[in-house]
Amino acid sequence: MTSKYQSSGIASARPAAPRESGSHDHADGFFGRAGELVFAGLAAATFFAGLLLNLVAKEPDMAFGFFVATYFFGGFFTVREAITTIRDGRFEVDFLMLVAAAGAAAVGKWEEGAVLLFLFSVGHALESYAMGRARRSIEALAELAPSTALLLRDGERCEVPVESLVFGDVVVVKPHARIPADGFVLTGTSSIDQASVTGESIPADKRPVADREVALRAPVAVPADSRVFAGTVNGSGMLEIVTTGAAKDSTLARVVELVRDAESQQSPTQVFTARFQRVFVPFVLALVTVLLLAGPLLNEPFSATFYRAMAVLVAASPCALAIATPAAVLSAVARAARSGVLVKGGGPLERLGRLTSFAFDKTGTLTEGRPRLTDVYPSPTVSEGELLAVATAVERLSDHPVASAVVRDAADRLADADVPQAEALKAVVGRGVMARVGDDTVWIGSSAFFDGLPGAQPPHSLIAQVKKLEQGGRTVMIVRQGERYLGALGVMDTPRADAALVVAQLRALGIRRAVMLSGDNQAVVTAVARQINLDDARGGLLPEDKVAAVAQLDAGAGKVAMVGDGVNDAPAMANATVGVAMGAAGSAVALETADIALMSDDLGRLPMATGLSRKASRIIKQNLYFSLGIVALLVPATLLGLGIGPAVLIHESSTLVVVANALRLLGYRHQR
Repeated sequence: MTSKYQSSGIASARPAAPRESGSHDHADGFFGRAGELVFAGLAAATFFAGLLLNLVAKEPDMAFGFFVATYFFGGFFTVREAITTIRDGRFEVDFLMLVAAAGAAAVGKWEEGAVLLFLFSVGHALESYAMGRARRSIEALAELAPSTALLLRDGERCEVPVESLVFGDVVVVKPHARIPADGFVLTGTSSIDQASVTGESIPADKRPVADREVALRAPVAVPADSRVFAGTVNGSGMLEIVTTGAAKDSTLARVVELVRDAESQQSPTQVFTARFQRVFVPFVLALVTVLLLAGPLLNEPFSATFYRAMAVLVAASPCALAIATPAAVLSAVARAARSGVLVKGGGPLERLGRLTSFAFDKTGTLTEGRPRLTDVYPSPTVSEGELLAVATAVERLSDHPVASAVVRDAADRLADADVPQAEALKAVVGRGVMARVGDDTVWIGSSAFFDGLPGAQPPHSLIAQVKKLEQGGRTVMIVRQGERYLGALGVMDTPRADAALVVAQLRALGIRRAVMLSGDNQAVVTAVARQINLDDARGGLLPEDKVAAVAQLDAGAGKVAMVGDGVNDAPAMANATVGVAMGAAGSAVALETADIALMSDDLGRLPMATGLSRKASRIIKQNLYFSLGIVALLVPATLLGLGIGPAVLIHESSTLVVVANALRLLGYRHQR
């Protein structure tokens, strides 16, 4: 059974792809999955009818006719697959089963051959149905995007196919409708359910971009709260969306394509089992030949020797082994995709399950990726409000990220306080800024900025506080107005709220070492690492330094994953055992670079993916041991006289047990 999963991976779900061996789908009409179930049912009906006629009515001639019908219905799809594999130069499980059934008929054991094909066809149909469940959960992604869009052109709305949309088109999205293409919000506000792309369980609030032309020039830089994705569901607000690509290039389309490709990317275990089967199947055929030749030496009738050989052929067919790994990989990939985690095949899945250490980039991965005003230290004779008001007046004239952080976060503390007007801003690169506020000059910058300034130097108490804040990883700015030092402000890219919890969860899953690799200065990196409880933190690293650090970790701590943004961390990710991209939705570079992509900007997906891969690895091992154990038991049993009927019953039952065990991954839940 399941030759379709052996040599070329799981059959591709891509609609336009050529049919692969055993790929019974709806495109075949009646002879697809539904037809296979019908034929399996007819095989069961004819077999039991023949059995009753033979045992109860004592009508062997009529029973023979029903057994022949069982051969037809039970063998129809098996013959189709066997012909396909033989044309490809392979002799696989379907061929072995047909040989065994034909052998049983040749020695007059029609009933035994009928039970073989009946059980084989039923098992095959049930297996196809079960595997179809996992594949349909992936294919459902492709059906999320709408087929038409409401295009706004020259003030008029017209419905067009989504395939006709191009970069820069404006489309109207009605309340509770699906977004037709990737883009950004031009007008309107709403909450959008992005679970199909990012896995987020809570709808994300969206607002218009500040400048359409700027957003069109750099779509990747559009803020997350203005960016939308094809296939996601609009909330109660009416939106106008500017598209940033064709439908075929949307994030959803790329995810579906990559998940489909992942089905054919074989894991190390799949490669092993494929090689094993290429050796094992010819070995089985050779063993059957030896058994046939040994008959005369045992002085037994040829029919008895032949029957035993066919029973061994059934017992040794590695059906369960063939499906053990692909079933688990497909189920795990499908489960991960539902949670907004893109796993590119069995290889990354298995490697993630065997990791012993994690290396993280800092900015945007373990931290929020934007600085925040964390400390306000006014001088003894200055109020906090005065310090923040003067700093806000000057910094709102600057477009520096640190200045933006001060203005944004100071607003919450100032409430309704009056902020004076500043003018004539001048920036001293790498040191600070200066501007006029009323009749005074205001300087804001690092302590080095004030070394060359005329007038009073910062008081010792202020310098001591600055050094203390800098040791804590803050970027510190001293504020001076005229001859008065108003105080100091500390800004820091703060850790994500769940970063420490994520690291703790990874440790609970068996990760022995977690480190940070960053280009930021060592003091900042050390301060962040201390808050998150990392084992080590290395700052001031260039991209090539991160590659060397990953190699050192791999040599010392074992298999290592590099978690970053998929762009500037690409070299380190490529050299790690597994590369993981954060917030990959909408980023083609991140999707292509990483082995595993967390579609949302949610670090909490990482323990889920790691736990899922570890469970998948356990299930793969369970399936392999079980399937090999069944073969090891059945072969001696048939050599000692176990018949074809009991052998095929145990054989098919073991295959269904393996598939059912793998499908448990579809229901995997990570406990936070």
